[in-house]
Amino acid sequence: MTNSDGATIPTTRTDLVEWVAQIAALARPDTIHWVTGSAEERQMLIDVMLEAGTIEQLNPELRPDSYVARSNESDVARVESRTFICSENERDAGPTNNWADPNEMRSTLRGLFTESMRGRTMYVIPFLMGPAGSPVTRAGVEITDSPYVVMSMGTMTRMGRHALDVIESGADWVKAVHSVGAPLAEGAKDVAWPCNSVKYITHFPETREIWSFGSAYGGNALLGKKAFALRIASVMARDEGWLAEHMMLIKVTSPEGHVKHIAAAFPSACGKTNFAMLQPTIPGWTVETIGDDIVWMWVDDDGRLRGINPETGFFGVAPGTSDQSNPVAMQTMVGNTVFTNVAVTDDNDVWWEGMTKEKPAHLIDWHGKDWTPESENPAAHPNSRFTVSIAQCPTASPDWNNPDGVTIDAIIFGGRRRTTMPLVVESRNWQHGVYLGATMASERTAAGEGTVGELTRDPFAMAPFTGYHVGDHWAHWLSIGERLAAGGHAPHIFHVNWFRRGDDGRFLWPGFGDNIRVVDWIVKRLGGEVGANPSPIGNLPLRDDLNVDGLSFHGDDLTELLTVDPAVISGDALSAQSVLEVAGKRAPRALWDENAETLRLCATRLS
Repeated sequence: MTNSDGATIPTTRTDLVEWVAQIAALARPDTIHWVTGSAEERQMLIDVMLEAGTIEQLNPELRPDSYVARSNESDVARVESRTFICSENERDAGPTNNWADPNEMRSTLRGLFTESMRGRTMYVIPFLMGPAGSPVTRAGVEITDSPYVVMSMGTMTRMGRHALDVIESGADWVKAVHSVGAPLAEGAKDVAWPCNSVKYITHFPETREIWSFGSAYGGNALLGKKAFALRIASVMARDEGWLAEHMMLIKVTSPEGHVKHIAAAFPSACGKTNFAMLQPTIPGWTVETIGDDIVWMWVDDDGRLRGINPETGFFGVAPGTSDQSNPVAMQTMVGNTVFTNVAVTDDNDVWWEGMTKEKPAHLIDWHGKDWTPESENPAAHPNSRFTVSIAQCPTASPDWNNPDGVTIDAIIFGGRRRTTMPLVVESRNWQHGVYLGATMASERTAAGEGTVGELTRDPFAMAPFTGYHVGDHWAHWLSIGERLAAGGHAPHIFHVNWFRRGDDGRFLWPGFGDNIRVVDWIVKRLGGEVGANPSPIGNLPLRDDLNVDGLSFHGDDLTELLTVDPAVISGDALSAQSVLEVAGKRAPRALWDENAETLRLCATRLS
């Protein structure tokens, strides 16, 4: 088989060659291009997209080798209502997923994909999730008709010949098929952002397949990300005894030289990237970035939990990112970055809400129209993004590319909550920590569908991403905990809430770099250096043990951050029963026991 440039593709995997031929026979592209991942190929993709108007080059003096893309207005976020788990049995998809009969869905997809790539190039992308040689690294091949997807996959995954070599060596690989669903008639002029009003993001867990149609945006189309690295990988992890989770991962070093690794789960647009790139305000602390979105973890031969970041880049939310909130991110995207749905300044650089205190007098907004501060709509879409390599991150740990991964010492759950949850609480044990993760709640953000600000339960920050029954996911975490407990190496589990507000709406905690103060307490808890105040939801910091030197608090703000109201917690625990009830008979009895214990402790405090 030959590439679109006539070069022979050195693959002996007949199953791969036959699969590519089958998709080509269905979608009928004009040409087939096997992706190599070379610099020359990247420039070819850039040239194609510049000519089509898909991307525009930014000022090379201000932002070298960087581009801006504007998506169709109907194609700006994850489409969870059009995302399906096509398991053989509906009960295996569980209540938090949209299920579709796999045979019926395949029939629907065959119809949609018939000649869907006519007039376009079909790109074949071999890629790895994770560094070669890691126990949990897995391979995939994505077929797509979008050069924007190819370029982005080159940033987010280990794409090209190296990945094909791993597949050539006999590795299993996940099949991922994507089309924007916009075939071109001969001689027809293309649009800058081709997509289709009909959208499907479908997953077949038993056969390890992903089919996506109609969207060209983010995780809908970059199928190595949420589709593979979470929905399909979570099923693989369950079957094989490891974990694929929606988490960031950092290495922290204390002033005394103590090194710990912390994984943290937050819903999208709730501060994972900011936390992953945290700049400590306490002298002597350092934080190094390993990953900002996805962590794959396994129990090693010593009985310890280890983890890797399977990705190679950041697909970060732009609005709110600034030199004050996340200076590392701003330094990371100084060049070689693709921005999507941000605004453009008069000197051809990027801008978004929250980037600067002063709004520019004039911009070209994400629609491509003139914008001024008097305009009614935001200049950048609330879910506008930047795509950039982790290799450019000034705080990147060398371990981000280590196939052996790092030992996980602590796990954090958290979300946006104006009330109820304290700044930080330590679970009583692993089982209680799983309960905190299973019942965690957060206010919706613009990263997904739904009403922004609405409080919703988001178990493990995985509600849109678990590829199987949510109750079985909790049971799998409990089983991993049993394996870790056998060796005495289970990480401590915490819950944080940077977003607590006062009655007047102001944030009670400064956040950003000052979150190192919470990390400082967590690390000291791991070492047994500080005590804790027991509460119905776990162990709270003693006021004198939380380093708040240099901070000033209004009134009783600090007390409110470090205490809980048993009556409020009792009400929240009753509310949390709803998510356990949703899981039905597959909700582990252990989590109901933890809920009952929380209610009992609240009743004791209130009596």
